[in-house]
Amino acid sequence: MKIRKKEYGNCNIVGKTIEKLRLEKGIKQNEFISRMQIMGCNINPTSYSKLEGQIRIATDKEVFAAAKILNVSIDSLFPDQKEDE
Repeated sequence: MKIRKKEYGNCNIVGKTIEKLRLEKGIKQNEFISRMQIMGCNINPTSYSKLEGQIRIATDKEVFAAAKILNVSIDSLFPDQKEDE
């Protein structure tokens, strides 16, 4: 597993969780991207990496697709605010 080279950004709040869950489920990034594309998300590896790194905004369609692929609720992609305080 590659180690993230850059710090997480602040353009979205779901990217870090999507990355964590994807890795926990053993899904490779290219496989995840392919599944998103099948679900109608026009996303490439660079754009997806920026989504996970929170360097770009995640669209509602991407959040929906990620939740479906990971088999989790959309709410579970958003961090618990109490944990962040």
